[in-house]
Amino acid sequence: MQSNKTNVLLPAWIWEEARDKEHLKMLVLEYMQRYPDYKVKGVKNGFAVCERE
Repeated sequence: MQSNKTNVLLPAWIWEEARDKEHLKMLVLEYMQRYPDYKVKGVKNGFAVCERE
């Protein structure tokens, strides 16, 4: 079975704008709406760790 995991580089403005962890989460989910087939599983090293549907 093929893995559908992929990483999406998050833009710097997300980190600059985020006030706290919850705000960061909201900004990441808002940004990821640009990728409708991707479901965010987590954030690691500046990337959104996603699964493609």
